[in-house]
Amino acid sequence: MPSDQSTWLIAVPDNGEAETIHQELATKLPKGAVLADLPIPSFKTGTLNSLISLSDELPKQDAAFTTTIAKIVDTLRNLLNNDPAKLAQHVQVEEQSVDAYLLRGWRWNEGRYGVQRGLKDMADVLNKEMTSIDNVMKSKLNNYNLAKGQLLQMQRKKAGNLSVRSLADFVRKEHVLQDSEFMETLFVAVPKNLAKDWQTKYERLTPFVVPRSSTLIAQDDEYSLFSVVIFKRVHDDFTNKCRENKYIVRDFVFAEDSLDKQREELESADAAEKELWSELLALSRTNFSEAFQTLVHLKVLRIFVESVLRYGLPANYIGFFVKVRLRTASVIQPILASSHHAKFISLPRFCRPAVQPDPKSPKRTLGALSMQFSHFARRAGGPHAHGDKKGGGGEEAPGEYQTVLEQELFEFVLFEVPWIVL
Repeated sequence: MPSDQSTWLIAVPDNGEAETIHQELATKLPKGAVLADLPIPSFKTGTLNSLISLSDELPKQDAAFTTTIAKIVDTLRNLLNNDPAKLAQHVQVEEQSVDAYLLRGWRWNEGRYGVQRGLKDMADVLNKEMTSIDNVMKSKLNNYNLAKGQLLQMQRKKAGNLSVRSLADFVRKEHVLQDSEFMETLFVAVPKNLAKDWQTKYERLTPFVVPRSSTLIAQDDEYSLFSVVIFKRVHDDFTNKCRENKYIVRDFVFAEDSLDKQREELESADAAEKELWSELLALSRTNFSEAFQTLVHLKVLRIFVESVLRYGLPANYIGFFVKVRLRTASVIQPILASSHHAKFISLPRFCRPAVQPDPKSPKRTLGALSMQFSHFARRAGGPHAHGDKKGGGGEEAPGEYQTVLEQELFEFVLFEVPWIVL
């Protein structure tokens, strides 16, 4: 049974009655179902072996394309803080909704994918384009994540507790021993419940700690920040002893302009993150459109290959988009396909609809399609022949066709494009 959460792409042999079939289907489909033409080009058929090879390879490409688009959608969702209204403005194909792209006059892009190419060459071109999109997205996303990570780290230092935040806001010149060849000032974040413990212990943690040199500089809800003067020669030992007692020695070197430098670095990191955010958003919007078009063209290629294997020559087929009725006004867009024929896998998180379809509509729609095209069951032949919608008329199939014959088949070739919640 095809999914009730997808737009269906179907194909049957062209008997020269495409307009009549469209009109008949429009009257037979359940009320509210959307029917649109899916023009299938006349590709170069090639050899039977090449078609069988493509029938095995194209589903793998389909899955890879789906993954790439899913990542783009997730990137957009994260950039837009999962705002459905904003996401709807960016999850578009050629500046229109996905529904409009599919259901309002879809055409094969002849200028980009001329049908004079062989089917294998066409598949390679589509795969090359999607691979390029995926690589560009990975690179740009990685750059943005690095910039965002640096900004978050700086913000954390600005807003965290005294064990992690920058000390430039607290340490002043008078807190630091200046120009000493043998001694230095360390800054130690001590848990507040151990503050008294620190006062009684710090002088004896190691030799060469200056007595009565500890000064409380700042406090927050979790830590107290103390300064202490030690001889440089015991720096490592003193740090290790502090760690054993759950005191945190902060790595900080005082500079009079450190506060200004910190502010400049934070502003620079914030500007870099915003610039890369804008670039990634624009790139994701563009690449979603490009990737989705590539996926749909791949599906049409698959429909043609499967139709030739199912129905044979002449290789003239007509196709339709069918979208089943929803219970209420939809906030859903069709987006990704991850099924082969009618064996539909569970929808991933990114394409689960918030508005459920009418549970009876898919079954009624399938029944209307099966009735309309029932006469094509007798025409189906070759490795995709079927007599009971489950196999090849009861005969044992050769091993290379076994996977195909195990799939649920109908009187028409069917692929699906699941919906996405905006």
